[in-house]
Amino acid sequence: MKVRTGLEVLVEDEASRIRGRRIGFVAHPASVDAELRSAVDLVTQAGAELVAIFGPEHGFAGDAQDMIAVSNEAGPSGLRVHSLYGTSEAELSPRREWLEDLDAIVVDLQDVGSRYYTFVWTTALVLRAAAAAGVETIVLDRPNPLGGVVVEGRPQRPGYRSFVGLYDVAVRHGMTIGEIATMVRKLEGLHEDALHVVRMQGWAREMFFDETGLPWVLPSPNMPTLDTAIVYPGGCLIEGTRMSEGRGTTRPFEIFGAPGLDGAAMAREVAIEGARLRPLHFRPTFQKHAGKLLGGVQVHVTDRATFRSYEAYLRMIAWAASRIAPEARWRTEKYEYVVDRPAIDLLTGGPEFRALVDAGESVEDFVADEQAGAAEFADRRREFLLY
Repeated sequence: MKVRTGLEVLVEDEASRIRGRRIGFVAHPASVDAELRSAVDLVTQAGAELVAIFGPEHGFAGDAQDMIAVSNEAGPSGLRVHSLYGTSEAELSPRREWLEDLDAIVVDLQDVGSRYYTFVWTTALVLRAAAAAGVETIVLDRPNPLGGVVVEGRPQRPGYRSFVGLYDVAVRHGMTIGEIATMVRKLEGLHEDALHVVRMQGWAREMFFDETGLPWVLPSPNMPTLDTAIVYPGGCLIEGTRMSEGRGTTRPFEIFGAPGLDGAAMAREVAIEGARLRPLHFRPTFQKHAGKLLGGVQVHVTDRATFRSYEAYLRMIAWAASRIAPEARWRTEKYEYVVDRPAIDLLTGGPEFRALVDAGESVEDFVADEQAGAAEFADRRREFLLY
């Protein structure tokens, strides 16, 4: 049975919820149905009066690279597209005046199941702002591409929330975007009427995306395939280093490396359950080390049921960092609007991993703490699960 997304359930079964109402729509290129028809067109055909469109990180058109501020775009049929990813944290939330003429704001974004992927936090900020303005938020639920069973990586420690983790959740949280919104509503004490989640039909928590029968559409420029999403809970950690995470190649996050890094030695010495490491050389066409020859590996997942991306990349980063000069290890530039804490600390949820690596100590106790924290979160999230 093909999964029916919240979009399809809304326009086919619950159109009365939007018919004749003035709607704002948060969308991006993956906001399509199983036949690849635009969600914007579908809600308009279902009788909604579409007033404005809102674009998350990468923009409504999905053409902006990571951490690139997006200005207001021209939308279909002359509609204005309000950017929810500007030059400051204040620009991550919709302005009050953008919401004043709306009866509801509809969110249809494809998440990839990792804490750092910002679409769930855009949804959270929209919900908070809309509730304050007395506007209903309607979230059209979509599958978590990694399923909803496995949880990896503990929540952040105090002081390490950011736009790559606005609420304390596991790294691979195993929740849908509708479940995250449900969690936010309850944690914020918002009235039940502030949020309506249009649930999927036919989705089971053990499903990977390719078992849903739905087409994969890039939700962001460097998320080209399900393979990318599978490694992303760990692969994104490379952003917190000075190594290339493979942006500027055709296999971002699966490929990573640095000048002079010995990928063959890494492949020999780092054992990864459920994956094989293939040494390679590559030249990124943009971002870190653009145009330079880098050594590194490609992570080939052989058994996604046993592969634990977050733990795998922690071990690979620790191995690589021990062979890189301290000043060449960690990203120090501003990261997702934060300047006072290193990016790797925001991504791992605290300073412990970086401190262990810099001290040349084993990260295995840290990995065990991450496993224990993930198990605790898996229990705590139960009250928010919809499936």
